Amino acid sequence: MTKYRVGIVGLRRGETFADVFSAHPRVEVTALCDIDEGTLTETAQAFCLSDEQLFTQFEDFVNAPMDIVMIGTPIGFHAQQTIAALESGKHVLCEQTAAYTLEDCERVVNTVKRTGKTYMMAENYCYFHYLRQWQKLIQAGKIGDIFYAEAEYIHEIVDLIIDKKTGTYFWRHERPPIWYCAHSLGPLLMLMGDRIVRATGVHSGFRQFPEQTAHPAFLDMEVGLFQTKKGAVIKILRSQTPVRPHLIFYELYGTKGCLESPRNGDTSLLYLEKDSGKGEFDTGTASWSDPDAPQDAQEGGHGTSEYFLIREFLDSLEEERRPEIDVIRSMDFTVPGLIAHESALRGGEWMDVPLFDW
Repeated sequence: MTKYRVGIVGLRRGETFADVFSAHPRVEVTALCDIDEGTLTETAQAFCLSDEQLFTQFEDFVNAPMDIVMIGTPIGFHAQQTIAALESGKHVLCEQTAAYTLEDCERVVNTVKRTGKTYMMAENYCYFHYLRQWQKLIQAGKIGDIFYAEAEYIHEIVDLIIDKKTGTYFWRHERPPIWYCAHSLGPLLMLMGDRIVRATGVHSGFRQFPEQTAHPAFLDMEVGLFQTKKGAVIKILRSQTPVRPHLIFYELYGTKGCLESPRNGDTSLLYLEKDSGKGEFDTGTASWSDPDAPQDAQEGGHGTSEYFLIREFLDSLEEERRPEIDVIRSMDFTVPGLIAHESALRGGEWMDVPLFDW
Protein backbone atom coordinates (compact mmCIF):
# COMPACT_ATOMS: atom_id res chain seq x y z
CA MET A 1 0.00 0.00 0.00
CA THR A 2 1.44 3.35 -1.08
CA LYS A 3 1.67 5.90 1.70
CA TYR A 4 1.54 9.68 1.48
CA ARG A 5 4.71 11.23 2.85
CA VAL A 6 3.87 14.30 4.91
CA GLY A 7 6.16 17.12 5.98
CA ILE A 8 5.09 19.65 8.61
CA VAL A 9 6.47 23.16 9.06
CA GLY A 10 5.65 25.18 12.17
CA LEU A 11 5.40 22.68 15.02
CA ARG A 12 3.76 24.79 17.69
CA ARG A 13 0.51 24.44 15.72
CA GLY A 14 1.50 21.66 13.36
CA GLU A 15 2.25 19.09 16.06
CA THR A 16 -1.45 18.39 16.67
CA PHE A 17 -1.92 17.79 12.96
CA ALA A 18 1.07 15.48 12.99
CA ASP A 19 -0.71 13.28 15.52
CA VAL A 20 -3.81 13.03 13.33
CA PHE A 21 -1.82 12.47 10.15
CA SER A 22 0.18 9.69 11.76
CA ALA A 23 -3.02 7.93 12.82
CA HIS A 24 -4.10 7.55 9.19
CA PRO A 25 -3.12 4.16 7.72
CA ARG A 26 -1.99 5.71 4.44
CA VAL A 27 0.17 8.49 5.86
CA GLU A 28 3.74 8.64 7.11
CA VAL A 29 5.23 11.78 8.67
CA THR A 30 8.68 11.99 7.04
CA ALA A 31 9.94 15.56 7.61
CA LEU A 32 9.64 18.31 10.21
CA CYS A 33 10.69 21.94 10.11
CA ASP A 34 10.84 24.53 12.87
CA ILE A 35 13.19 27.33 13.89
CA ASP A 36 13.15 26.07 17.51
CA GLU A 37 15.63 23.19 17.59
CA GLY A 38 14.36 22.01 20.97
CA THR A 39 10.79 21.68 19.71
CA LEU A 40 12.06 20.05 16.55
CA THR A 41 14.07 17.42 18.41
CA GLU A 42 11.30 16.67 20.89
CA THR A 43 8.66 16.23 18.18
CA ALA A 44 11.02 14.12 16.06
CA GLN A 45 11.44 11.64 18.88
CA ALA A 46 7.70 11.02 18.94
CA PHE A 47 7.79 10.06 15.25
CA CYS A 48 11.15 8.26 15.29
CA LEU A 49 12.66 10.57 12.69
CA SER A 50 16.36 10.82 11.94
CA ASP A 51 18.40 14.02 11.88
CA GLU A 52 18.29 13.96 8.08
CA GLN A 53 14.51 14.40 8.28
CA LEU A 54 14.68 17.51 10.46
CA PHE A 55 15.08 21.06 9.15
CA THR A 56 15.43 24.55 10.57
CA GLN A 57 15.42 26.21 7.12
CA PHE A 58 12.22 26.08 5.07
CA GLU A 59 14.17 26.27 1.80
CA ASP A 60 15.85 22.95 2.59
CA PHE A 61 12.70 21.36 4.01
CA VAL A 62 10.46 22.11 1.02
CA ASN A 63 12.77 20.20 -1.33
CA ALA A 64 12.85 17.06 0.83
CA PRO A 65 11.15 13.92 -0.54
CA MET A 66 7.47 14.16 0.44
CA ASP A 67 4.02 14.38 -1.13
CA ILE A 68 2.23 16.78 1.22
CA VAL A 69 3.31 19.91 3.09
CA MET A 70 1.32 20.93 6.15
CA ILE A 71 1.88 24.64 6.91
CA GLY A 72 1.41 25.67 10.53
CA THR A 73 3.67 28.75 10.63
CA PRO A 74 2.61 32.34 11.43
CA ILE A 75 0.16 33.70 8.86
CA GLY A 76 2.60 36.16 7.33
CA PHE A 77 4.56 33.20 5.92
CA HIS A 78 1.58 31.27 4.54
CA ALA A 79 1.47 32.64 1.02
CA GLN A 80 5.19 32.41 0.22
CA GLN A 81 5.53 28.94 1.77
CA THR A 82 2.38 27.69 0.04
CA ILE A 83 3.66 28.86 -3.33
CA ALA A 84 7.11 27.34 -2.76
CA ALA A 85 5.61 24.01 -1.73
CA LEU A 86 3.25 23.89 -4.72
CA GLU A 87 6.06 24.77 -7.11
CA SER A 88 8.21 22.00 -5.64
CA GLY A 89 5.49 19.50 -6.55
CA LYS A 90 3.78 19.08 -3.17
CA HIS A 91 0.12 19.20 -2.22
CA VAL A 92 -0.58 21.74 0.53
CA LEU A 93 -2.74 21.79 3.64
CA CYS A 94 -2.33 25.29 5.09
CA GLU A 95 -3.56 26.70 8.36
CA GLN A 96 -5.86 29.68 8.06
CA THR A 97 -5.68 32.52 7.12
CA ALA A 98 -4.57 31.85 3.53
CA ALA A 99 -2.81 35.22 3.10
CA TYR A 100 -2.72 38.79 4.38
CA THR A 101 -3.08 40.63 1.04
CA LEU A 102 -5.22 40.39 -2.06
CA GLU A 103 -2.08 40.18 -4.16
CA ASP A 104 -0.87 37.13 -2.25
CA CYS A 105 -4.33 35.53 -2.45
CA GLU A 106 -4.20 35.90 -6.23
CA ARG A 107 -0.67 34.48 -6.36
CA VAL A 108 -1.73 31.40 -4.39
CA VAL A 109 -4.77 30.81 -6.62
CA ASN A 110 -2.72 31.18 -9.80
CA THR A 111 -0.02 28.82 -8.52
CA VAL A 112 -2.59 26.13 -7.69
CA LYS A 113 -4.04 26.45 -11.18
CA ARG A 114 -0.62 26.36 -12.83
CA THR A 115 0.82 23.43 -10.88
CA GLY A 116 -2.34 21.31 -10.71
CA LYS A 117 -1.57 20.44 -7.09
CA THR A 118 -4.20 20.25 -4.37
CA TYR A 119 -4.54 23.09 -1.85
CA MET A 120 -6.84 23.10 1.16
CA MET A 121 -7.09 25.66 3.93
CA ALA A 122 -7.32 23.98 7.34
CA GLU A 123 -10.46 25.76 8.58
CA ASN A 124 -11.22 23.30 11.34
CA TYR A 125 -14.35 25.03 12.71
CA CYS A 126 -16.25 23.92 9.60
CA TYR A 127 -15.83 20.37 10.92
CA PHE A 128 -17.35 20.90 14.37
CA HIS A 129 -19.84 18.07 14.84
CA TYR A 130 -22.86 20.24 15.61
CA LEU A 131 -22.28 22.44 12.57
CA ARG A 132 -22.19 19.38 10.31
CA GLN A 133 -25.50 18.33 11.88
CA TRP A 134 -26.89 21.79 11.17
CA GLN A 135 -25.74 21.38 7.58
CA LYS A 136 -27.94 18.30 7.22
CA LEU A 137 -30.96 20.20 8.59
CA ILE A 138 -30.36 23.09 6.21
CA GLN A 139 -29.86 20.84 3.19
CA ALA A 140 -33.15 19.11 4.08
CA GLY A 141 -34.87 22.50 3.91
CA LYS A 142 -35.76 22.60 7.60
CA ILE A 143 -35.14 26.32 8.08
CA GLY A 144 -36.00 27.36 4.52
CA ASP A 145 -34.22 30.11 2.60
CA ILE A 146 -31.51 31.71 4.78
CA PHE A 147 -31.65 35.51 4.66
CA TYR A 148 -29.48 36.49 7.65
CA ALA A 149 -26.61 34.99 9.65
CA GLU A 150 -24.12 36.18 12.21
CA ALA A 151 -21.12 34.95 14.14
CA GLU A 152 -19.00 36.22 17.01
CA TYR A 153 -15.48 35.06 17.71
CA ILE A 154 -14.12 36.68 20.85
CA HIS A 155 -10.76 35.31 21.94
CA GLU A 156 -8.56 37.28 24.35
CA ILE A 157 -4.96 36.60 23.29
CA VAL A 158 -3.08 39.68 24.54
CA ASP A 159 -0.27 37.44 25.81
CA LEU A 160 0.17 36.17 22.23
CA ILE A 161 0.36 39.72 20.88
CA ILE A 162 2.88 41.24 23.27
CA ASP A 163 5.27 40.07 25.96
CA LYS A 164 4.11 42.22 28.87
CA LYS A 165 7.44 41.88 30.68
CA THR A 166 9.72 42.92 27.83
CA GLY A 167 7.35 44.84 25.56
CA THR A 168 8.34 42.63 22.63
CA TYR A 169 5.65 42.23 19.99
CA PHE A 170 4.80 38.79 18.66
CA TRP A 171 3.75 38.15 15.07
CA ARG A 172 0.02 38.61 15.71
CA HIS A 173 0.47 42.30 16.49
CA GLU A 174 -0.01 43.22 12.82
CA ARG A 175 -3.29 41.29 12.44
CA PRO A 176 -6.51 43.35 12.68
CA PRO A 177 -9.28 41.28 14.29
CA ILE A 178 -11.48 41.00 11.18
CA TRP A 179 -8.60 39.63 9.08
CA TYR A 180 -8.92 36.46 11.15
CA CYS A 181 -12.53 35.84 10.19
CA ALA A 182 -12.51 32.32 8.72
CA HIS A 183 -13.51 30.66 12.01
CA SER A 184 -16.61 32.84 11.89
CA LEU A 185 -17.36 33.39 8.23
CA GLY A 186 -16.24 29.99 6.93
CA PRO A 187 -18.84 27.87 8.74
CA LEU A 188 -21.63 30.32 7.84
CA LEU A 189 -20.75 30.29 4.14
CA MET A 190 -20.48 26.49 4.29
CA LEU A 191 -23.95 26.23 5.80
CA MET A 192 -25.46 28.78 3.42
CA GLY A 193 -23.74 27.56 0.26
CA ASP A 194 -23.03 31.19 -0.56
CA ARG A 195 -20.27 33.71 -1.30
CA ILE A 196 -19.59 37.31 -0.27
CA VAL A 197 -19.81 40.03 -2.93
CA ARG A 198 -19.81 43.30 -0.90
CA ALA A 199 -18.45 44.32 2.48
CA THR A 200 -18.28 47.16 4.93
CA GLY A 201 -16.44 47.38 8.21
CA VAL A 202 -16.14 49.47 11.36
CA HIS A 203 -14.03 49.29 14.49
CA SER A 204 -14.29 50.91 17.93
CA GLY A 205 -10.71 52.10 18.21
CA PHE A 206 -8.13 51.45 20.92
CA ARG A 207 -9.96 52.31 24.14
CA GLN A 208 -8.52 49.36 26.05
CA PHE A 209 -4.97 49.93 24.78
CA PRO A 210 -4.69 53.60 23.72
CA GLU A 211 -0.91 53.34 23.60
CA GLN A 212 -1.04 50.58 20.93
CA THR A 213 -2.53 52.45 17.96
CA ALA A 214 0.35 51.37 15.71
CA HIS A 215 -0.57 47.72 16.23
CA PRO A 216 -4.00 46.82 14.77
CA ALA A 217 -4.30 43.58 16.74
CA PHE A 218 -5.19 45.75 19.75
CA LEU A 219 -8.37 47.17 18.17
CA ASP A 220 -11.13 46.74 20.77
CA MET A 221 -13.81 45.36 18.46
CA GLU A 222 -14.15 45.08 14.70
CA VAL A 223 -17.38 44.35 12.86
CA GLY A 224 -17.77 43.22 9.27
CA LEU A 225 -21.11 43.45 7.50
CA PHE A 226 -21.39 41.43 4.31
CA GLN A 227 -23.83 40.97 1.45
CA THR A 228 -23.87 37.57 -0.24
CA LYS A 229 -24.32 36.56 -3.84
CA LYS A 230 -27.77 35.17 -2.97
CA GLY A 231 -28.81 38.44 -1.33
CA ALA A 232 -28.44 37.43 2.32
CA VAL A 233 -26.75 39.54 4.99
CA ILE A 234 -23.99 38.32 7.34
CA LYS A 235 -22.54 40.10 10.39
CA ILE A 236 -19.20 39.10 11.93
CA LEU A 237 -17.93 40.43 15.29
CA ARG A 238 -14.25 39.90 16.09
CA SER A 239 -11.97 40.82 18.95
CA GLN A 240 -8.64 39.63 20.35
CA THR A 241 -8.44 41.78 23.49
CA PRO A 242 -11.64 41.96 25.60
CA VAL A 243 -11.89 40.87 29.20
CA ARG A 244 -14.21 37.91 28.85
CA PRO A 245 -13.99 34.13 28.35
CA HIS A 246 -13.54 32.65 24.89
CA LEU A 247 -16.72 32.81 22.79
CA ILE A 248 -17.65 31.33 19.43
CA PHE A 249 -21.26 31.94 18.44
CA TYR A 250 -23.31 31.26 15.31
CA GLU A 251 -26.88 32.10 14.35
CA LEU A 252 -28.83 31.67 11.10
CA TYR A 253 -32.32 32.89 10.21
CA GLY A 254 -34.34 31.25 7.45
CA THR A 255 -37.87 31.60 6.12
CA LYS A 256 -38.96 28.52 8.10
CA GLY A 257 -36.86 28.68 11.25
CA CYS A 258 -33.56 29.54 12.88
CA LEU A 259 -30.52 27.87 14.40
CA GLU A 260 -28.51 29.30 17.29
CA SER A 261 -25.45 28.02 19.10
CA PRO A 262 -25.01 28.58 22.85
CA ARG A 263 -23.18 31.52 24.37
CA ASN A 264 -22.66 29.49 27.53
CA GLY A 265 -23.00 25.76 28.12
CA ASP A 266 -23.45 23.31 25.26
CA THR A 267 -27.14 23.52 24.32
CA SER A 268 -27.98 24.86 20.87
CA LEU A 269 -31.40 26.22 19.94
CA LEU A 270 -33.47 25.06 17.00
CA TYR A 271 -36.72 26.86 16.15
CA LEU A 272 -38.35 25.11 13.24
CA GLU A 273 -41.67 25.44 11.48
CA LYS A 274 -43.64 22.21 11.92
CA ASP A 275 -46.20 20.68 9.60
CA SER A 276 -48.90 22.61 11.42
CA GLY A 277 -47.35 25.84 10.26
CA LYS A 278 -46.46 26.82 13.82
CA GLY A 279 -42.96 27.20 15.08
CA GLU A 280 -41.69 24.94 17.84
CA PHE A 281 -38.53 25.08 19.90
CA ASP A 282 -36.14 22.20 20.09
CA THR A 283 -32.64 21.85 21.46
CA GLY A 284 -29.49 20.05 20.50
CA THR A 285 -26.02 19.54 21.94
CA ALA A 286 -23.42 21.90 20.49
CA SER A 287 -20.58 19.41 20.70
CA TRP A 288 -17.34 19.91 18.79
CA SER A 289 -16.84 16.15 18.78
CA ASP A 290 -18.63 13.37 16.95
CA PRO A 291 -19.54 10.75 19.58
CA ASP A 292 -19.46 8.03 16.93
CA ALA A 293 -15.96 8.85 15.68
CA PRO A 294 -13.19 6.29 16.26
CA GLN A 295 -10.82 6.68 19.18
CA ASP A 296 -7.98 8.03 17.05
CA ALA A 297 -10.23 10.94 16.07
CA GLN A 298 -9.43 12.45 19.46
CA GLU A 299 -5.71 12.71 18.62
CA GLY A 300 -6.03 16.19 17.14
CA GLY A 301 -7.46 19.35 18.62
CA HIS A 302 -10.81 21.12 18.71
CA GLY A 303 -12.80 17.97 19.37
CA THR A 304 -12.86 15.66 16.37
CA SER A 305 -12.85 18.52 13.86
CA GLU A 306 -9.21 18.17 12.79
CA TYR A 307 -9.58 14.44 12.31
CA PHE A 308 -12.42 14.95 9.83
CA LEU A 309 -10.67 17.90 8.18
CA ILE A 310 -7.58 15.83 7.46
CA ARG A 311 -9.71 12.90 6.29
CA GLU A 312 -11.42 15.19 3.79
CA PHE A 313 -8.06 16.43 2.50
CA LEU A 314 -6.65 12.92 2.10
CA ASP A 315 -9.88 11.61 0.57
CA SER A 316 -9.75 14.37 -2.04
CA LEU A 317 -6.25 13.26 -3.02
CA GLU A 318 -7.22 9.59 -3.27
CA GLU A 319 -10.40 10.40 -5.22
CA GLU A 320 -8.62 12.97 -7.42
CA ARG A 321 -11.15 15.71 -6.69
CA ARG A 322 -11.06 19.16 -5.12
CA PRO A 323 -11.41 19.25 -1.33
CA GLU A 324 -14.41 20.96 0.27
CA ILE A 325 -12.28 23.97 1.22
CA ASP A 326 -10.26 24.15 -1.98
CA VAL A 327 -8.22 27.19 -2.98
CA ILE A 328 -11.27 29.08 -4.28
CA ARG A 329 -13.37 28.39 -1.18
CA SER A 330 -10.36 29.28 0.97
CA MET A 331 -10.34 32.73 -0.60
CA ASP A 332 -14.11 33.03 -0.05
CA PHE A 333 -13.36 32.61 3.66
CA THR A 334 -10.32 34.92 3.67
CA VAL A 335 -10.78 37.86 1.30
CA PRO A 336 -13.95 39.40 2.82
CA GLY A 337 -12.10 40.06 6.09
CA LEU A 338 -9.32 41.89 4.24
CA ILE A 339 -11.90 44.04 2.45
CA ALA A 340 -13.91 44.72 5.62
CA HIS A 341 -10.82 46.09 7.38
CA GLU A 342 -9.95 48.26 4.40
CA SER A 343 -13.52 49.56 4.51
CA ALA A 344 -13.16 50.38 8.20
CA LEU A 345 -10.04 52.42 7.41
CA ARG A 346 -12.06 54.30 4.77
CA GLY A 347 -14.85 55.22 7.17
CA GLY A 348 -17.08 52.24 6.47
CA GLU A 349 -17.72 52.64 2.74
CA TRP A 350 -19.22 49.63 0.98
CA MET A 351 -16.64 47.85 -1.16
CA ASP A 352 -16.87 45.08 -3.72
CA VAL A 353 -15.26 41.78 -2.75
CA PRO A 354 -13.33 40.16 -5.63
CA LEU A 355 -14.30 36.56 -6.33
CA PHE A 356 -11.78 34.01 -7.55
CA ASP A 357 -12.98 31.17 -9.79
CA TRP A 358 -11.59 28.18 -11.62
